[in-house]
Amino acid sequence: MERDRDRNAQGRAEQARPRDELGRPLAYGQPGVEPISEEPLSGEGTVAYARTLLDQGRPFAAHEALEVRWKSGPEDERPLWQGLAQLCVGLTHAARGNAVGAARLVERGADNLTTYADTGGPTYGLDLPAVVACASARVDQPRTG
Repeated sequence: MERDRDRNAQGRAEQARPRDELGRPLAYGQPGVEPISEEPLSGEGTVAYARTLLDQGRPFAAHEALEVRWKSGPEDERPLWQGLAQLCVGLTHAARGNAVGAARLVERGADNLTTYADTGGPTYGLDLPAVVACASARVDQPRTG
C-alpha cells in the first residue's frame, strides 16, 4: 500500500523518508544520514555549518543549509546564498555521476556569485572566485580522472 504524503505537525508536506549522504531517498525503515537543522543561522554560522557538511561528504545537506539562509536571510544577500547552494547541488550531481547537471549547476551558481560580488555585499569570509574555482575543479575531476 502506498503511503500518504508525509506531513509535519502543522500539516505541511515534509519528506520523512531517510536519505543517503547524497540526498537520495531510501526505503522507509532503512538507516539514513541525520537530517540537518532547518533553524536559520547567521551568515557566519551558515558558512561554518555548510563547510562541516561538505567535509563530511554531504554536499546535498550543505545545499539544504545554504537554502535555509537563502530563504530566511536578507533579501539583498539572496544571490550569495542561492549561488553557494547551486554550487553544492552541482557537487551533488557530480558525486551522483551526472556530469552535465553538475556543470550546469556550477555555472548557474558562479553567475549568481559574480552578480553578488558586484554589489560589494558581505561574503562572510569567503573568497568567492576561489570557491567557484574549487567547485569547478571538483565537478571536472570525474571527467578528467
